[in-house]
Amino acid sequence: MKHEPNATANAAAVTVAALYVVCRIAIALFPDLAMSVAQSWFHGLELSKVSGWNLSMGPFILGLMTSAGGAWLVGYVFATAYNYFAKK
Repeated sequence: MKHEPNATANAAAVTVAALYVVCRIAIALFPDLAMSVAQSWFHGLELSKVSGWNLSMGPFILGLMTSAGGAWLVGYVFATAYNYFAKK
């Protein structure tokens, strides 16, 4: 099965963007739960001593763009590498 690099990259970017928006909503609605989950993902690092939440629109848009862009790049590289190795 061949992967179309642009389609795979677009799918990865849309998926990450949707998760990013859902995460932002979860943080706004359940900040304590979100902090607990984030702390568990960072092996118990005490995140509350580092910083609080910044829910302003500027950082949200920047994070959305950079996470979706990074996911697009990973999806494109994945599809290209997959197609290369599938030929062998």
